[in-house]
Amino acid sequence: MPPVARWFRVVAVAEAVSWTALLVAMFLKHVVHAAHEGGVPVVGGIHGAGFTLYVLTTLVTARRVRWDPRTTVLGLVASVPPFGSIVFERWAERTGRLGVTPTRSGRRSLADVSPSQD
Repeated sequence: MPPVARWFRVVAVAEAVSWTALLVAMFLKHVVHAAHEGGVPVVGGIHGAGFTLYVLTTLVTARRVRWDPRTTVLGLVASVPPFGSIVFERWAERTGRLGVTPTRSGRRSLADVSPSQD
């Protein structure tokens, strides 16, 4: 897997985790009425940073692996629903849009394995 694809995966997962944490914090604040606003200000800031990093990473990845405009927009929109970034990342890998050649078995082809150093 190319380095840009690995980085995209890490950022997509981090964005989804921070989204989930924000949803939990908002539940604590508005439903449970927890003290300290349920952590929303802190978790909100973390998610904001994660969201921004995901958007920037999506744009860099789109340029490096030459996504068409439709795929790029889909990647950006995937940051809105919870876990959308993970769903998009899995789809992009499965369809070869992250520089990984898909095979029938779902495994990467030998073309994706770098040659060993002898």
